[in-house]
This record gives sequence, structure tokens and C-alpha cells, in this order.
Amino acid sequence: MKNILNSLLLTFFIIILAHIGNGQNNISIIPQPVKLKINQGVYNLNLKTVIIAQSASSLVSANLFNDYLNQYYGIKLRINQELKQEKNVIILNYKAGVKKATYKISITENAVSIEGDEAGIFYAFQTIKQMITLGEGDKWLLPCAEITDYPTFDWRGMHLDVSRHFVGVDSVKKYIDYLALYKFNTFHWHLTDDQGWRIEIKKYPKLTQIGSFRNGTLIGAYSTSPRQYDSIRYGGFYTQEQIKEVVEYAAKRQIVIVPEIEMPGHALAALAAYPEFSCTGGPFEVSKLWGVFDDVFCAKEETFVFIKDVLTEVMDLFPGEYIHVGGDECPKTRWKKCDDCQAVIEREGLPDELTLQSYFISRAEAVINARGRKLIGWDEILEGGLAPNAAVMSWRGTEGGIEAAKMGHPVVMSPGSHCYFDHYQGSPLTEPHAIGGYTTLKKVYEYQPIPDELNQAERSFVLGAQANVWTEYMPNFKHIEYMIFPRMLALSEVLWSGSGNKNYDDFLQRVVVSFSLLDRIGANYSKAIYEVSASVLPIPNGVQVDFISAFPNTDIRYWLNSESAVYTFNKSIDITTNTTLHAAAFLNDSIQSSVYTQSFEISKSTGKKVTLKNTPSPSYNTGGAFTLVDGIVARIPWYGKEWLGFSGEDLVATVDLEKEEEISKLTMGFLLAETSWIYPPQSVEILISNDGENYTSIKKMNTDKMLSSKRFATFNFSPVKARFVKIIAKNAGIIPEHKPGAGHEAWLFIDEIQIK
Repeated sequence: MKNILNSLLLTFFIIILAHIGNGQNNISIIPQPVKLKINQGVYNLNLKTVIIAQSASSLVSANLFNDYLNQYYGIKLRINQELKQEKNVIILNYKAGVKKATYKISITENAVSIEGDEAGIFYAFQTIKQMITLGEGDKWLLPCAEITDYPTFDWRGMHLDVSRHFVGVDSVKKYIDYLALYKFNTFHWHLTDDQGWRIEIKKYPKLTQIGSFRNGTLIGAYSTSPRQYDSIRYGGFYTQEQIKEVVEYAAKRQIVIVPEIEMPGHALAALAAYPEFSCTGGPFEVSKLWGVFDDVFCAKEETFVFIKDVLTEVMDLFPGEYIHVGGDECPKTRWKKCDDCQAVIEREGLPDELTLQSYFISRAEAVINARGRKLIGWDEILEGGLAPNAAVMSWRGTEGGIEAAKMGHPVVMSPGSHCYFDHYQGSPLTEPHAIGGYTTLKKVYEYQPIPDELNQAERSFVLGAQANVWTEYMPNFKHIEYMIFPRMLALSEVLWSGSGNKNYDDFLQRVVVSFSLLDRIGANYSKAIYEVSASVLPIPNGVQVDFISAFPNTDIRYWLNSESAVYTFNKSIDITTNTTLHAAAFLNDSIQSSVYTQSFEISKSTGKKVTLKNTPSPSYNTGGAFTLVDGIVARIPWYGKEWLGFSGEDLVATVDLEKEEEISKLTMGFLLAETSWIYPPQSVEILISNDGENYTSIKKMNTDKMLSSKRFATFNFSPVKARFVKIIAKNAGIIPEHKPGAGHEAWLFIDEIQIK
């Protein structure tokens, strides 16, 4: 497959170089520069090329570029601090006092000239890395061009959670290299959580001795019932010397690191080490499970001494402006019953536990502000009142960011809708298991960080945006790479280039060319951009399937069942018998996408009209009532698109068979996923009618008598003739005690209704 892709990319490069000679703008640079003019000719970068770095600031970037050439091209250039020749040189002109990160590049057939401040010169080299193409012999080609460039946003961030799954220093450095290549300048390092404490704190050694390891990890999906765990001791942490090494490494690449120390929630790893800072005294263990837990830091004075000590050591290690304190997903369950917390509420005159969280964050902020730094936290820190000088990172949509900006507080946008790279980027049926969600490359590219609700003055408080990479389902660094690429490229263009002149089709072509660079540097990446998707529509006695690929100019080819014959898709495919359909995207006769595979099971109800008395939840109503008769039996592990979901309501579905049919069997699917509050119905009743008004009950069963393998219910009955079949599935109601979701309304999830 890689040889096929390399051949494809070589074709792209040949086209590009041909256009360069004609002065066409076909250079593939991400993010897109502000101004780019292509001239005729090429500059030959070769073993005799000399880099002229006359300042200490530019010398750092020159050495880093030389290291890159040596690592990935096997060449090393001479670096001089004096200009001794006018040809075959890369001249670095350091300019003080210009707008930060601005650079200019001039490439002629004789020389390359780069002008900018320290950050600008560094970013110019990142642009040049993407412009290099291979020439004959010991030559690497740069098209003659003039470029002027600078960023739109000051905060261009990528986050990495190392608590759920840990990666070593070398992987962190590689992650930083990726950020630098695409001109990000902020690395949000999520260092502590319930599943592991990853930073050495010398005053509290048990944080890493105990808190950095867990005695097992969840196997499979969170929604699996019952859950299973491995028994493998898992963990790791960074020493303070390693932290300093990474901070210095990032600084040379124009990246500031924002460390995150979670509080007051997501604290189980810390409490496993020091249970005295909890409300109950423990004992606790580092969590093997993902999610949100009731045990959090207690708001007593001893805890604040601990918080001050930890933050002091953290600030000694990280010189950046911001320290992230989390603040998200903090249940108040323990605080409500804790004498210490209630005493603080009474002493400080706080109205409730929400304001106790605000008090907690304000105490942390005082420590941070005393060192001349600033606090930033997730948007929950708005609850109960925002700390005086805090910045807000808005993840639950944009509302928190809008509220904070209107209050005059700095904001970083990171909504789950566009910026969560732990979501699927392609179909869950063909992509590696993810936490959920569906965030495509196109969706990221279309993101606008500044909400329309803000006026001009308020918009100035939006520093920028970042993507979050939560690693519950990313067990190793290669998987992390797969989840960030190529979506990271889209966000880089959103944050650097802004919203002007955005063209997704043009961007998509540049992404494909960039795959060769990702191959060269050894990065793993998704090719979901080629993915084939299908739409299914009803036809008499079956369904009709149409295919589409997100990538233009690809051929879609399909094959049926286990047959070897492959057909080019050019019109709708009618499915009227049980069939397994396969399809993939091809380019130049080479397969590019994963293979779409879908089995269709056809019955008398397939493709027929279905009416529902109750409307499914908007979150689980993708295909509407047709989902129940589209011939597709939902799969396990489950994802919402294949199901209809009802919260607290019954399913009352009527299938119109269009004429009287003899029937004797009905099968339907239910989902049991207690950890997600999804329960089978209490009972199911089947009724029939010939006029659609007068119904006769022919079968009624309780759930415990009809479910096989907790998945399907099959009803056999004496043959009857009917046109209309009504199914009433009674919701399980209020979830009983000792069950997940106790006291809440149960979810009822239904899939295919097959009438035979």
C-alpha cells in the first residue's frame, strides 16, 4: 500500500514541478501563507549550500534546520556567521521590532533570503521543509518564490493527555516537532488525572511512587457491560530533569508548554498517594476506569498547602505565562457531606458547593498570580463565579468562552464539536476504536474560533484555539499520531491563516501532497479523507444503496458477498435479497480507502413505511424511523447511527407492509449497556391490523423471557394475515438502585425490525 501511495505522490510532485516552470501557484504549504508569489525557475539546494546566520537567534533555527536535513535527507550544510559568497547561500536576516512571528522568504535561482524575528526565521524554515522536492543527483529543489507570512492567532495549541496512556520523553519531543512543523506555538501537557500522576514533585514523592501506576486498565469500550480489566501494572512519570529537558527542547522550537495539574476533581491518582487531602480519608486506588469520580480534593487548609507546594514546584519547571488547573467535571457529592467543606462554606459565607469550587480555584489562582503567572482552566471554572484574573478554555461548546470574553477574560476556544481529536475522523466501522463523536478533516477546517455573538471589543479576548487529544483509547504513540494526522493540519491553517480565502478542495489537495512529508518523517496518519460512505433509501421489497467518496476524482468500486468480480459504481445498487456489499475508493487503479462492508438482511418489512408515536432523542435519530427497516442490523460494539434511542419513552412503531401478508415471526434488536444507562424494554407487545385502525394483540412477552445473548428478541406465532404490524416496547422506566444511572430514566435503544 505504501508503494502505491508513494507512486501517487510522485505523480503529484511531477505535476507540481511542471507547473513551477510555468509560474503556476501549486506549492503545497500548510498552513497557507498570507502572500505567495511563484516565479519561474528553481533553486538547487545541494551539499555546497551554505547557511549564513549572523545572529545568535537565527543560529538556533539554522542548526535545527540542519539537524532536520541530516536526519531525513542525509545531508548536512555548512553554517557561517559571515557572508563570504553570494550564490548558493541561505541568508538569514534577523529583524528586531517586527510583528512577532512574521517572516519573508525570497527564493531565486542563486540564493534564498529569509527575514524575520527569531520566531519568524524559525517558521520560515518550517515552510521551506514543505517546499523541498527531490532533484537529480545530490540536489534538492526549491521553487523560486516570494513569501510574506504571519499568524492570525496568538494561541495555536495542541493538547496531549499522558495520564490515561503514558508516552516517554522521546515521543513527547516528536509530538513537539510535529507541532513546530505546522506552526503551532502552544503545547498543553495534561500531566495529572484519575488514571495517573505523571510529574515528579520532590516534596511529595508518593505522587509518583504510588500515583503514577495503576494495577490494570479497562479492556474495550467504556459502555461494555459487564466491564473487563487487564491485570497489567501500567504507568510512568517524568522526572524534573526530564521536564526541564522537554521545556528547553520546546522553547528552541518556539513552543511554550502549558502544564495542567487537575483540581479539584480528577484527583484519584493524587488521593491514592495522599488520601488525607480527600473528604473521606480513603483508601483509594489509581483508577483503572475512565470517567468522572465522586472523590475529589477536599477544600480544607491542609489541601491548599499541598496545592501551593505542588504549583510552586510546577512553576519552577515551566516558565510560561499560563498554568492550567483543570477545574472540570468536579462532582460535589463528597463536599455536600464533608464537615470540613461545609465549615469552609459557612466561614466564607458561600451560598453553595458551586461557589466552593470557585473559592477553590481562586485559592489556586492566588498562588499562581503571586509568581507573576496566570491561571487558565476549563469552562467549569465559570460556575460559582470566575476567579479574578483567570483565563477560560471553552470545551463544552462555545458558551463558556463567549461568557468569559464578555466579562473581559482571555479565552481559548476548544469545543468538542470541532477540536476533540479523540473523536472518530471516519466511519466507526472502519476506524480504530475511539471514545465516540465524529469530527472529520473538513469539519475541523471549517471551524471559526471567534463566535459571531462577540462584538469587536470582545473578540480581542479570544487568544486562539487548540485541539485536545485525550488518550483513553490511544494505547501508544503511533495511535496518537493516527488521531492527530491529518486533522492537525486543518487546525493549523484555521489558526495561522484565519478565515480569509479558505478553500477546502484546495486544502485537500495540499494535504495529499503533505502525506509524502509525513511518510518521510515516519508519522502514522489516517486516510479517512478517501473514505467511501453509503446512503440507503427504501425501494419496493428492499433498499437502494448509493456511494460517495469525500475525496474528489476517485473511482468507487464495489463487489458482492465473496465474489471476485469488481464493478465500477455509476448508478444506485438495488438490494432485494440478503447481501454483503463491499466498496472502496480507487485512484489510478490503486485502492486508497479502507473497505466499506455492510451486510443487508431483507425481510417483508425491509424498506416499508414506519410511523412512530414518540420521537427518538435527536442524538440517536440519524436515519429516522427508516433505521428500523433499512436492512442493516446494528453491530456490537454499538454506535448511535445504527440505532434509534428513546430516553424514558416507549417505542410505538407501526409498519405498513403495503398489502396483506402472511406472517409468523418477528425479530427485533435491543441494546443492553447498563454503564450508559441503556436497558432492554420491560415488555414487548405485537399487534396486527388490516385497516390501520383496529388492532388485535397476537403476542406479548416480558424481557426476561425473550432476550437471547442480551441482543435480539424473536417472537414466533401462528401464521396470520396482516397489512399493519404495531410493536409496543415498554421503556424500563426509572433505573433501580444499585444499577448504573439509578434514579434516572432509562434509555431504550432499538434497531432492525424483521417481519417474516
